[in-house]
Amino acid sequence: MTIFVGAISLKNHTAGRNIIYIHMNHTARYILSSGIQFPDFMKGIPIKPSNLLLLKHKFEDGYFNMHTRLNFVTGDNIEQLLEDEVFRYGEFCWADFSDEEGLNELTGQELAELLYLGHIKSPLRPPFYRMLGNQFVYLTGEDGTFNKIYYKKWEHFFSMIGVVISHRVSPGKERTLFGRRKYRQAPFVPAEVMQLLSGQMREGVIFSIDKMVGDRLKIEIPIWIVGDFLDMDEMYEVYMEQSRRAPDGRLVLDRKAGEWQALLE
Repeated sequence: MTIFVGAISLKNHTAGRNIIYIHMNHTARYILSSGIQFPDFMKGIPIKPSNLLLLKHKFEDGYFNMHTRLNFVTGDNIEQLLEDEVFRYGEFCWADFSDEEGLNELTGQELAELLYLGHIKSPLRPPFYRMLGNQFVYLTGEDGTFNKIYYKKWEHFFSMIGVVISHRVSPGKERTLFGRRKYRQAPFVPAEVMQLLSGQMREGVIFSIDKMVGDRLKIEIPIWIVGDFLDMDEMYEVYMEQSRRAPDGRLVLDRKAGEWQALLE
């Protein structure tokens, strides 16, 4: 069971330094991460949720479901939620769902499990419900610092992390033939390339945008295997020590070809 109490800190670490920590629990189907916030997640996942059942939140513009006595967000106001400062909420937990009719058909047992999930941040059983049709469960006590997300389909995670990394490393503005500058977005890292690193992710890895190097031909993001952590301050200390030696792998973008590779040492 993942315990959140006492595990969340890193206020001056990940928030101020560009690293992404990923630890994959393949059997239980969840990812522990640091450095990825709710807007990053929503921008990256290939299938956007229709509605969010809010288990823990401070959002003031949602709707109220009488059957569950819980608030929810529809596609109409998910954009408002994305613009809110979710990282200031403290606890922020939700499960997506297809339609309100499904919410109204949840059993008392299922509702109890969802409430437990939002409170303890760990499920009593696999947290995917037929009535909800949910693909994700998103759990955090401080968004972007220490997140725990359950994925029904791993390809959604691999796609999401590839998009997030692309946005972090985009080279920005470049001069054109006529002297003007334009924004160049780095291509998304393909899911199949990220999947090649799943073995390392099960051990716990850091993608260090901080220590990225690049020129007009390529970009290289070093990767260090750091281990499984609940204490993000401890994780960061290990990263600082590990980063003094050669990385365990690299993500490399060939800028001319627009292709990514995962290279392991």
